[in-house]
Amino acid sequence: MGSVKSTNTVRIVIALLPCFLLISILGKTQTPVLNAYIREGLEHNLALQQKQYDYFRSIQVLREAKGMFYPSVSFNARYTVAQGGRIIEFPVGDMLNPVYQTLNDITGNNNFPMLENQEFQFYRPREQETKIQVIQPIINTQLMLNRKIQSSLTETERIDAEVYKNYLIKEIKTAYYSYLKAVRLASLIKKTRVLLEENIRVNESLFANDKVTLDAVLRSQSELSKLESKQAESEKLVKVSVAYFNFLLNRPQNNEIMDDSLMVIEEWIYSAEETASRAVENRKELIMLKQFTKAADLNYRMYQYNKLPVLLGVAEYGLQGEDYNITSDSDYLLASVIFRWNIFSGFQNNTKIKQARIQKEMTEKRYDEVKSSIELEAIQAWYDLQASQKAIEASKKQSEAIKKAFDIIQKKYSEGQASLLEYLDARTAMTSAEESLIISQYDYLIKMAELERVSGYNNVEEFIR
Repeated sequence: MGSVKSTNTVRIVIALLPCFLLISILGKTQTPVLNAYIREGLEHNLALQQKQYDYFRSIQVLREAKGMFYPSVSFNARYTVAQGGRIIEFPVGDMLNPVYQTLNDITGNNNFPMLENQEFQFYRPREQETKIQVIQPIINTQLMLNRKIQSSLTETERIDAEVYKNYLIKEIKTAYYSYLKAVRLASLIKKTRVLLEENIRVNESLFANDKVTLDAVLRSQSELSKLESKQAESEKLVKVSVAYFNFLLNRPQNNEIMDDSLMVIEEWIYSAEETASRAVENRKELIMLKQFTKAADLNYRMYQYNKLPVLLGVAEYGLQGEDYNITSDSDYLLASVIFRWNIFSGFQNNTKIKQARIQKEMTEKRYDEVKSSIELEAIQAWYDLQASQKAIEASKKQSEAIKKAFDIIQKKYSEGQASLLEYLDARTAMTSAEESLIISQYDYLIKMAELERVSGYNNVEEFIR
């Protein structure tokens, strides 16, 4: 009776498995548990947070580039103490004494005394200069183009984070499906163990009553030992899949994972050509490369415009003198317009122009390469999914046929019309067929997740509302 009960249990499991193959052709099937996990991953995944930090940093770089258009204001104070240095000679006596002597001779008196030549140090013993300086760019094409370059690069950082979100959604789905596959396989092994243990019990009873020989008991025990090894491997896969899934969500590795009872297998309704077209249209990597191309073009133009002159406005107000005395003789105000034109710099700018042009052309070629790669990737993923779907159908038919064969052998074995070897072989074939069906089902879901990624089908916004 125990053997029949276990066989019925397996029969029920196999009967329920096709329900899992429910096909959803219209729309996207909602899976609340998995969707909640995806939202959690998008919020807490460490790698994604690093991508977002790169974007936040690029925003600050853009603000820095915009700030270059505003005036820069600086306060400068200098107090100098000097000793020694060059001596400046001022021959005031040599210049004026002949004139004074002539005047004295004419007037007949000495009203004009003779003067000594003067000497003074070039550096004053004490001197201070304190000023506020304002510099305002008036015409500077480099600043304008640099701001546009930083704007494009900031956009690439934002898109890069979106690209990783699409990849992360696929990884979370794949890890979740891998976990469910490992759990289902482990559950199947446990159910198979029930059959083997019952078989051992029956054979031991038959051996005790001299109905079978000892080799029947030993063969049953050997099959159980092999299954125990397989069971240990399946339990390891469950633990590893749990750890990786929790790693993606940045959770403790032993956190329990909920089973999504509403999980269904969807059918991809687009042809290979339509899938490739959607991939080119939706993949954000191409949008990111367009921004890189735009930045490379702006960089090329910036070096071309580097030959143009720059116009600056400069204003200063400050105090000068030996001491800090605020008087009309010590303060000053200066206003200047500076015209700077770099006429020759050793052909450095020409070299930079050539480098920027090469970088621009490389980026354009990279866009064409990535576009072709995405199309190929989408087509390959489409055919992988189709092959996986056919594998499900084949596994389902194989499982149904082998189940019927096992029922026949099991009945014959219970009536003594089939050998133990036939029974064990039938049981092994049935277990293998069930394993193949479970694996093909979850492999299909994994292939679907990959196809959704490569085609840009994942809608990140629905998980972050």
